[in-house]
Amino acid sequence: MGDVLAGFQATWEFETDSVLIRFERGIRTPKLWAALRERRVPHEALAAVTLFPGKRGTVVLQAVPRPGADPLMEAAAGQLKEGCDPYRLVLPAEREVLAEYYADELRALLGPDADQPAERFSVAAPEAPLGFKAYDGKASFDGSQVAFRWFWTGASSAKWKAGDQTFPVSELSGVEWRSPEVFDGYLRLLRRGADPGAPPGTVIAGGQPVQADHDPAAVIFGLGYGPVHESLPFAAAVLAAARKANPAPALTPRAAHRDPADIADRIRHLGDLHQAGLVTDEEFSRKKAELLAEL
Repeated sequence: MGDVLAGFQATWEFETDSVLIRFERGIRTPKLWAALRERRVPHEALAAVTLFPGKRGTVVLQAVPRPGADPLMEAAAGQLKEGCDPYRLVLPAEREVLAEYYADELRALLGPDADQPAERFSVAAPEAPLGFKAYDGKASFDGSQVAFRWFWTGASSAKWKAGDQTFPVSELSGVEWRSPEVFDGYLRLLRRGADPGAPPGTVIAGGQPVQADHDPAAVIFGLGYGPVHESLPFAAAVLAAARKANPAPALTPRAAHRDPADIADRIRHLGDLHQAGLVTDEEFSRKKAELLAEL
């Protein structure tokens, strides 16, 4: 191979063992792509390749990474919007035949374990140092440790009392990232030895769930704080470093039902935001349904 396929806002260069994805700079390019700049995806990291019609006279060449192959997609956990997916290449419809050719070429290069989860990350994580401003503090990562420095204007009394925090990656089992595009987004560091049966999005202290705004191992997002293009690459870099420091597979939290009282509190909070005009009717209905489904 070795050819180049140019689409809207991105270019795929087909190499003997990988696909080099280069993202263009421009006002229409998703900010996440601009932050990533380029990504080299080994063929062994791919599970499938598809081609399908897009919007307004386009076709979409879509690569699907294997679970566990890309720290960025692992950290995103399915929360990325379609238009921000770095594995999508949108092309003019008249290039469909050429795109189908490259899709077939890539499919032929998929490994025998393409339908299985990857044993290790084979797509490189964004490089440290990285940092961003959350609503309640500043997060920084130098490649070996994560630091949270609290803002007195945003941090809860619990975080302010605990003081600024530093976490060596050797003490971490992973990262939980909840998109800042939802009303309760956050980034939480998962520490080794934590209860694997705890409900997602919480840690256990004294038998009670602790929300992110009171957890010294988490920073919370807000309007303009912790945007996707800053916080997600950060989460991916920390996740990759933690896995490298602890080669043994990290425990995956079990799916669990949340405490009904916790769900009721969250729905009341959502209702307050709705009444204040900070959440639309559609967002309120959708989020309420999601919370009720967790019971």
